[in-house]
Amino acid sequence: MRIIVADCSAEYSGRLNASLPPARRVLLIKADMSCLIFSELGSYKPLNWMCAPCTIREIEPEEASQDGAGAEADSAAGTGPDEVAEVAAPDALIAQEQDQDQSRPVRKVLRVSAVKSSDVLTIRLYQVYADDSYDLGEDPGLVKDGVEAHLQRYLAEQIDRIGPGATLVRREYPTPIGPVDIMAVDGQGRHVAIEIKRHGGIDGVEQLTRYCRLLNRNPLLAPVRGIFAAQTITPQARVLAEDRGFECLILDYEAMKGADSDELTLF
Repeated sequence: MRIIVADCSAEYSGRLNASLPPARRVLLIKADMSCLIFSELGSYKPLNWMCAPCTIREIEPEEASQDGAGAEADSAAGTGPDEVAEVAAPDALIAQEQDQDQSRPVRKVLRVSAVKSSDVLTIRLYQVYADDSYDLGEDPGLVKDGVEAHLQRYLAEQIDRIGPGATLVRREYPTPIGPVDIMAVDGQGRHVAIEIKRHGGIDGVEQLTRYCRLLNRNPLLAPVRGIFAAQTITPQARVLAEDRGFECLILDYEAMKGADSDELTLF
């Protein structure tokens, strides 16, 4: 990974045109040639970027001068206008440019070109304060805790949280329109379809509605009770779920892991 701290400006051209005026920023160039521009303030997102697959060409002022001299020589030798344009490469012309708001010359130009489109990110460096490269090695990836699969596993192991006497039928109970997260039988012998989300919204309620509508067509399962379980449930989703006869179950992940008490509220 290469990290450059520099006074720079940038222009993005292609499907979307955008520009960054001169300022001190951080450029991050990854091993796949992805290039991202960050500022001191703002969110974690870059101000502008070019994702892989792409190529990066570095243009030095000396190279620009040589290209420019070559173009002038060809012109003096009688080269036609079209041929002159071909010899005087756009990169060389860019490197010779000097930003209107900057009295300092351009020290270097990074031209980042997308492979699958005509998009180009042109970055002009006026002053470079640091330019370092690091070999980060192979990354094992992000290990997430508390995802839906974890909630599903813990609730299946502690199925009595939906009510006394409940028993597990199976996780990922198959249906023609997709698997139900958990199918169980409550203490009264009634089948229960449980849809689990980390953050419950209206889409999750609609998903549970489709499952219950389909499952209730099976005389061996009907009537099927529905439970919408999540760590948080939006007010709109709660209203919709209760209007359709479903129960809302708030899942305390830390409690389910055994960090706190096993107390759980069933609404």
